[in-house]
Amino acid sequence: MSVEVARVDNISHEEFVTRFLKPGVPVIFKNASSSWKARELFTPEWFRKTLGDKRKTIHGVPYTMRELMDLVEASTPEKPAPYPLIWNIDQDLPELLPLLEPMHVNYCLPNWLNRPVFQVGKWGGNRELFVGGAGSQFPYAHIDLYHLSAWINQVYGDKEFIVFPFGQDECLYPKPNEPWKSQVNIFNPDYEKHPKFRNATPIKFTIHPGETLYVPFGMWHTAYSVTPTISVAFDQLSSANYSKFMKDVWLLKKRSGGLPKALAMYSYALVMGNGCRIQDSLRSKAAASILP
Repeated sequence: MSVEVARVDNISHEEFVTRFLKPGVPVIFKNASSSWKARELFTPEWFRKTLGDKRKTIHGVPYTMRELMDLVEASTPEKPAPYPLIWNIDQDLPELLPLLEPMHVNYCLPNWLNRPVFQVGKWGGNRELFVGGAGSQFPYAHIDLYHLSAWINQVYGDKEFIVFPFGQDECLYPKPNEPWKSQVNIFNPDYEKHPKFRNATPIKFTIHPGETLYVPFGMWHTAYSVTPTISVAFDQLSSANYSKFMKDVWLLKKRSGGLPKALAMYSYALVMGNGCRIQDSLRSKAAASILP
């Protein structure tokens, strides 16, 4: 598709909200993470030397960080490294957090997931390290759970993304029991099995080291590592996606824990979310009152 995803630099938060967040348009920030120390440090060699003994089990096989980085650098499209390799930064690699400040990159604001009230329960929104080798691809196109907005910060290597404009759910054949996952193999579609995918209009683009991709909530997307890649991703919840978030809370909590769990978690999220809305409103009024 000929549509281009805009690349911007040094725009205001207000411009981001008007041009991209409100209409639900993806955008690439060229230097939003410029203050991150990680941009100068994160390479496969740095992870080998600094965190080489950290262990992770992939598909039942235990590896050290050192071994995984060797696999990533040896990866080819014909024989790709295991993917996705994901670490929950807060739980597994907290020593990385000082290298990723400010995590919000001055645009992911407000983010209710960072407030203490949404640290209770599992709502998605983990801050995660993604590592991939050349030829590694995410196993399916998907919508982020809970209709959270995604922020992907490319720190090392080039990664190709594919996003689908809104209104193409039917073309992507959501799984009946997991409607946030597509049944279509995006990279090698079977048009006999999924004929409506011919009508889909994917937008492809590559993000490079130092760039940050914003994927609007509810947008289908997937990714492919062109080279060895290291990315840091996190999600966002705010008043913009709160209503869709609440629908997912009910469905997902009911699915995992039945009606009692759904009622409890929905009630909690309802109260806490409305509290966050009030906080945001009060802060906006306070900021407006001090303007000349």
